[in-house]
Amino acid sequence: MLACTFAMTCLSLLLIHPASAQSTEAEPSVEAQIELFSNWMEGQIEIRNLPGIVVGVISGDDLVWAKGFGHADVESERAMETTTRFRMASHSKLFTATAIMQLREQGKIRLDDPVTDYLPWFTYKMAAPDDPPITIEHLLTHSSGLPREASSHWTDFDFPTEEEVRELIGNREAPFSPEVRWKYSNLAYTIAGLLIEEVTGVSWARYLQQNIFDPLNMTASSVDMPDPKMATGYGRRMPDGSRQIFPFVDARGMAAATGLTSTVEDMARFVSAQFRGGARGENRLLSTASLREMHRVRMMETTWTRGQGIGFSVQRRDGTLYVGHGGGYPGYTTNTTIQLDSEIGVVVLTNTNDSNPAQIAQQLMATVGVAIAEATAEAPETVSWDPAWERFA
Repeated sequence: MLACTFAMTCLSLLLIHPASAQSTEAEPSVEAQIELFSNWMEGQIEIRNLPGIVVGVISGDDLVWAKGFGHADVESERAMETTTRFRMASHSKLFTATAIMQLREQGKIRLDDPVTDYLPWFTYKMAAPDDPPITIEHLLTHSSGLPREASSHWTDFDFPTEEEVRELIGNREAPFSPEVRWKYSNLAYTIAGLLIEEVTGVSWARYLQQNIFDPLNMTASSVDMPDPKMATGYGRRMPDGSRQIFPFVDARGMAAATGLTSTVEDMARFVSAQFRGGARGENRLLSTASLREMHRVRMMETTWTRGQGIGFSVQRRDGTLYVGHGGGYPGYTTNTTIQLDSEIGVVVLTNTNDSNPAQIAQQLMATVGVAIAEATAEAPETVSWDPAWERFA
């Protein structure tokens, strides 16, 4: 019966480029790792009583493999699918950072510009009287010294409006001076979103739609909009096995930090955009130079275990460099991990707060991701010996 349930609730493949993706997925080594990971994932859902999870593995421009496990809604037994929507939470920051870099490429802003050049109302209690002004780059690299939040919205789920953020900022005190240490700040990215609106004259949601969603054909992505295809969000598992069901929570004025909704299919398109070189245009969101800037460490975290790029978290694990981001929202936790050299990315979306998507992403990368990387790697070029080289021996 359990096997039947999993068969009914697990949706298999979505392929962006069917021919190349199908041939890769059919490789025996890849098939074996897909089976291994799927068995492990099904075991995790059963043992930990997780509602549901969707995963995807990207290679270059292809979403090679994607699958839904468990339920998008437990009570109705609605199956988890690759088209199921999730609150992406802090993944929103990647889109805000991308928007800022687009404006920089257009010459409308500079990363080292003080925020007050665009938002004159941006005043706060400085950590020291001789602190330098907070710049746009400080906001994007969590090096501004600003506090993490604008208010107590994570406890009461009453997120401030944009006007309320403007009123609240004057009473906030920066715990640190700019560039003194890394401090994660949703408030900083909220300010970055307001700066985008000031420079462009359109809302953050409208800007994303026109400049990121539409060019990448991310048709299932939105900002703070309830959707019948949304997975139901669940809290942590209680001792009696129950889970709290969370209502839809509007991020309101803090959408640029945490308001995105998306799917594994759409996130795969965003991941693929990180691999595209050349000048900005069509499905290339940014130039190669700007992408490299975003993926490069600009600030080390206080533990020195990870670095912070522009938007992206940067981490070296077992000698391999990864970039990505995680997200946590009432009822949802998510993770995207990208290995740039092999052009492999994994996306993990869950509808509960105790699923540990970062751990799942590591397992997915170490099994299916590695197998796909090996299957798609170009064979080394064989060079014939030239007798003329003997003079260098």
